[in-house]
Amino acid sequence: MTFRAPTERCIRWSAWEGFETGIEHLDIRRESNGIVVAGIIAGSDEDAGSYALSYGLAIDEAWRVRDAELSLTSGTRLHLESDGRGSWRTNGQERPDLKGCIDIDIQASPLTNTLPIRRLALDRGQSADIRVAYIRVPSLAVEPAVQRYTALEPGSLYRFESLESGFKADLPVDREGFVMNYPRLFRRWS
Repeated sequence: MTFRAPTERCIRWSAWEGFETGIEHLDIRRESNGIVVAGIIAGSDEDAGSYALSYGLAIDEAWRVRDAELSLTSGTRLHLESDGRGSWRTNGQERPDLKGCIDIDIQASPLTNTLPIRRLALDRGQSADIRVAYIRVPSLAVEPAVQRYTALEPGSLYRFESLESGFKADLPVDREGFVMNYPRLFRRWS
């Protein structure tokens, strides 16, 4: 499946329950060496309370995150750097536990589901198990996680599975591979 290439656009999601429990706005633009994403999330976590997170991603032409900067309004910051082949540094420190992770998954954002969906280019019924650098929000703790993506309808519907927790969701995507709705978690409204 070949997705349409994004040029410049913005996307907004709200929490499934509505704006009062969370909202995300992101801007996407194509540059000569890849894609740049800038996003802001205002949300709440039942354990940690309310938070506001801004993030920026530098993504190469193969949809691999090469650089990610995340910052909470509380002052907590995280900087991830990748060679695109599965080696990572967080805040300047080597992270051997993340070896083999190609993608990141920001817990509070459906955007990061687009990364493996675009990168893997799965055919109908095809699945891929991947390791990701999973970023918890609002703590910004990073840990490896194993996930599976399956193309139910290439270019329009994918199944996401967390192989550690057993969580599953069928994710409809637009012509560029961005999640439309994430059942029980996020709804897109622009």
